[in-house]
Amino acid sequence: MYRRTAVFAASLLIMGGGVAHAADPFVPHLPPPTGPFPVGVTDLHLVDHSRPDPWKPAKYPVRDVMTTVFYPAADVRGYPLASQMTAAAAEQFPRVDVAFTHPELPKAGVDWAATMSHAHVGAPARATRHPVLLYSPATADPRTLGTSLAEDLASRGYIVVAIDSPGETTEVDIPGQGVRIIDLTSSPAVDPKVFRDILTTRIADTRFVLDSLTTLANGQNPDAELRRLPAGLSRALDMRRVGIYGHSIGGSTAAETMYEDPRIKAAVNLEGFLDYLPDSPQQTFGDLLPVAANGTDRPLLLFGTDGYRTPRYDHGWNAMLAKSPCRTTVRRLTDANHWVFSDFGSMAAQFQAAGLMTQEQRNTLIGAIAPERSVPRIHNRVADFFGRHL
Repeated sequence: MYRRTAVFAASLLIMGGGVAHAADPFVPHLPPPTGPFPVGVTDLHLVDHSRPDPWKPAKYPVRDVMTTVFYPAADVRGYPLASQMTAAAAEQFPRVDVAFTHPELPKAGVDWAATMSHAHVGAPARATRHPVLLYSPATADPRTLGTSLAEDLASRGYIVVAIDSPGETTEVDIPGQGVRIIDLTSSPAVDPKVFRDILTTRIADTRFVLDSLTTLANGQNPDAELRRLPAGLSRALDMRRVGIYGHSIGGSTAAETMYEDPRIKAAVNLEGFLDYLPDSPQQTFGDLLPVAANGTDRPLLLFGTDGYRTPRYDHGWNAMLAKSPCRTTVRRLTDANHWVFSDFGSMAAQFQAAGLMTQEQRNTLIGAIAPERSVPRIHNRVADFFGRHL
């Protein structure tokens, strides 16, 4: 762990924390992966013809799901690095995500399209079987804001499939359709029906992605446009060892999808509720999710922060511990806040150093914790958990 922490601390110097020139938009950087393998990446556009879009069924009679697959690569020479976001998505990000979801972020002065990942587009996959991890992001967040953790896990030998659920994601770039922005008219934080609908949709999307990955592992191409897949990718998927992790409502999705789908062997909930919103003001708490009400026979890590802890979290998480004390582990990150589990965990300090974010805004977003502490601790904790159970 010391070596990885030292590597990350050194990378902060490479990132640069200086103030951006007024004429030059600031470019945030992502910490480099710490595992032994180079990382390849490809996108899959998946279409579920068995159900319509839940948000606009008349406009979208079939369900689109966008995914990004990060994987250990055999050789990355000659394969370009991927950007964190597509140019089209990055153009919409400050208008939609920053404006409506993350008011602490800079309103201007950031070149979101210029942030590069450390993954190489289309590189051939390593010719061995690797465990598969699914990732579900936070409420309204695009899957791209989980790039850092996904890359790090891929560099350690996992295949990570990050999932976007169009319609409740602030922006998602879909081949042939352009960028679809969020369709929700109320927030899952206050609307019980919207919370239930998002969770139900994400679980269905996740199980459909699992079906599509099984198709891929059997040698077929599930991509809607039948785009060429990286060499060796289908043979690299070990569908007998599948885990899932998610942030916020994505963490709720991870825990509940594991409960409903026996193909998933272990789950990490990064600060997601384990109950529904109350249906009436007279209720103190909502009904527990089935996983918390009934318990689980598979390993579940509940990983939270001290800054975002609420009675509602304790209600669901304590119920989970009571039902499955031998299968459930709880860990908390101190001096931290909710969005430290996303790429903002490393970016916020850069924004503050560049004069684009105040200390108060940073604390609201990720807490006072330094990224050289938070990033290795999160990455190592998640990797160690799946290393034990997959």
